Order: sequence, then C-alpha cells, then structure tokens
Amino acid sequence: MAQTAKSRGQAGKDTAARQRVIQAKVDKDAGNDSKANDEAPQTGARIYPVPPFPKQHLKKPGIEARLDPAPMFDAPFYLGSKKLDGRVALISGGDSGIGRAVAVLFAREGADVAIIHLDEKQDAGKTKALVEKEGRQCLVIAGDVRKKIFCRDAVAKTAEAFGKLDVLVNNSAFQLHVKNIEDISEEHFDETIRTNLHGYFFLAQAAVQRMKPGSAIINTGSVTGLMGSKHLLDYSMTKGGIHAFTRALAANLLPRGIRVNAVAPGPVWTPLNPADKAAKDVSKFGADTPMKRPAQPEEIAPAYVFLASPHCSSYITGEILPIVGGY
Repeated sequence: MAQTAKSRGQAGKDTAARQRVIQAKVDKDAGNDSKANDEAPQTGARIYPVPPFPKQHLKKPGIEARLDPAPMFDAPFYLGSKKLDGRVALISGGDSGIGRAVAVLFAREGADVAIIHLDEKQDAGKTKALVEKEGRQCLVIAGDVRKKIFCRDAVAKTAEAFGKLDVLVNNSAFQLHVKNIEDISEEHFDETIRTNLHGYFFLAQAAVQRMKPGSAIINTGSVTGLMGSKHLLDYSMTKGGIHAFTRALAANLLPRGIRVNAVAPGPVWTPLNPADKAAKDVSKFGADTPMKRPAQPEEIAPAYVFLASPHCSSYITGEILPIVGGY
C-alpha cells in the first residue's frame, strides 16, 4: 500500500528524532572525552614528561647536564641479551642525547664503545661512566667531525684501543632555526653542511677500511629529511641527503657484507633543540606531534641496537626507519 503524504511526513519526523538521539549521545560522549583527548597518551614502560617545559635556551653545542627536565636515557626496563656481545662501536655525538642512550644500550648488549664529542667534557665524562657501569669499556675522543683527518684519527684510535671496529653510528649534528632563507649566512650554511654531511661521509670512509663482513653503519636522519621543515631549510637538506647517502652506501657496501641503515627520529628531548630554538618555543617542543610530546632518547636507542645487531637485522640494509611519534 502506498504511503500517504501524512505517513511519509511522520516517517521523516521519526527519522529526524532518531538521528537527534544518536547525535545527543555522541555529543555527550565527546564532552566526557574532551579532557582525555587533550592529554598526551602514555604508551611506554614509564611516564614520560610532556610540554610545557621550563623556558630555556642553551648555548651551542648544548650541555645535557643543564637541560630541564633531564633527558631520560637509561631505559631501566631494557634487559640486555648479548645482541652486540664482543663488538666495538664508534658513536659520533655520543656524549649526550640519542648518542648517549645508544652508548648505554650498546654497552648493555655487550659492546665496547668509543664516543666522539666536540667540547662537552662534562657530558662525555658522564656517558663514559655510564658505559663502564654496564661493565664495558669506553673511549672518549674530542674533536671536529667536519675535518677528514680527525675522522680518520678517531677511527684509528678506536681500532687501536679495542682491536677492531664493528659498528659506526653517525650522529653528530648542527642545526639552527631561521625564519627566512635570506637569514642563513654562508658561514651558517657551511657549518650545517660540513657537520651533517662531511662528518658522516668522512667517518664512514675511514670506518669501512676497518670493518669486516657482518659490520654495520647506522646514520641518524630526521623527520625533516622526510617531510621538510620551513624553518630548518639547510638542516632538512642535509637530513634528506643523509637518507640518500644511506641507501647509496648500502648498495655500495653490500658486496663487502657491511649493512647501512638510518633512523629518522621526530622531535627528541636532547640538548640539540634547546641550543637552537628560542626559550618560549622550547617550552612547547614536541607538543604538535600526535603523541603531544617529544620522544625521550631511551625510546629511540633500541632501534639502533636492532639495526646494529646481526642477530636482529641481518637482512636489512638501505632502510630509513622513521620514529616520529605517530605523524
């Protein structure tokens, strides 16, 4: 039987009423969840700090001991299982931040470690003590990775101290935010290029002469090399270059049994950014990620263990591993 105009009108009213009931429930649930949605999700083994942080600006190259809150690097719930037993690793920028966290976990996995730093003696000394606390040896080397002769000497010192070199972690970096491309001076541009690209190339070039099949090189890339950053033009350029270098070098060294990969972190709470951004911006660092906070170094370091260990990643080379907090 065909619906009358009256019955069709009633059906429409009934449907509209039903939809309003559904809408009201959703609105109520959204209101109840609004506070939770504004909070940073905690997905780790312990509670990690969230912005806002104290406003602070560090002088280059940045001392981790002066950072508030202190970066979390020791991964107390991470248990070593001999993934790097008897191996030797050289880590540039190993005094603080990601480099320190990697040094600690490498030692926990059985590796002796050499770290390169610029002039952060206090931070480097603490990292050395942390490695030794894990029962392994640590060699501290101060110098400038922009210089080919220094990179060659750092590799030689590591090999002489420990008898070999199995893992190179290229991690040193220079960055400074600027508003406009015209604000980047030639000196600024050169500092970024030479630190972030020349340093990686020279260390790799020297390291491979000491490495045997089963060795690994791990480069620290960045989300900026994947997505760009409008206020880090030169830095983004170098990180994209590091990603390309990683893939090219992986192909070049595969016949020699040396794997090459990169980790591309998003924002990480290290001295790098507080020694770069204005204090007010440091306070909000990492808040714009889906995690609503920066990573802590201990959340990034296990990826380096994974890529360094032939037990874990023997079939992985030329890869870029993003750890970007849900971007």
